[in-house]
Amino acid sequence: MPSHTFTVNGRSVTVDAPDDLPLLWVLRDMLGVRGPKYGCGVDVCKACTSHLDGADVRPCVVPVSACAGRTVTTIEGLANGDELHPVQEAWLEQDVAQCGFCQPGQIMAAVALLKRTATPTDEDIDAIANICRCGTYFRIREAIRSAAARM
Repeated sequence: MPSHTFTVNGRSVTVDAPDDLPLLWVLRDMLGVRGPKYGCGVDVCKACTSHLDGADVRPCVVPVSACAGRTVTTIEGLANGDELHPVQEAWLEQDVAQCGFCQPGQIMAAVALLKRTATPTDEDIDAIANICRCGTYFRIREAIRSAAARM
């Protein structure tokens, strides 16, 4: 079985897994990283959104072989110790979460958006296209605007 070495949330890891095994299964089943959620497995719902070298990706469709020597960040690695990321703080202030299932992916997509665009428009925010089963899109938009203002 091939070995794959990469960094997850600041920690170097090596896993023995088939090259085509989706990163999501490596994170959840082999490394115990539970933040990225399985929703659809085909890059539609985006509940698993994480970062690969700072860019937002869907680990449900990224093979572990694509991660060799790279850095993966999930919701667990976003905060700086006890200090939440500004997007996480905005999520709490705007009371975004209801069921919470999609929130890790929503937050990670928002962080990537704000890295690309300091003052996103409604169209920019809508383009992240993460699905929220509870329909908290208005609060998500407000939280992203709030985080953009403080960043």
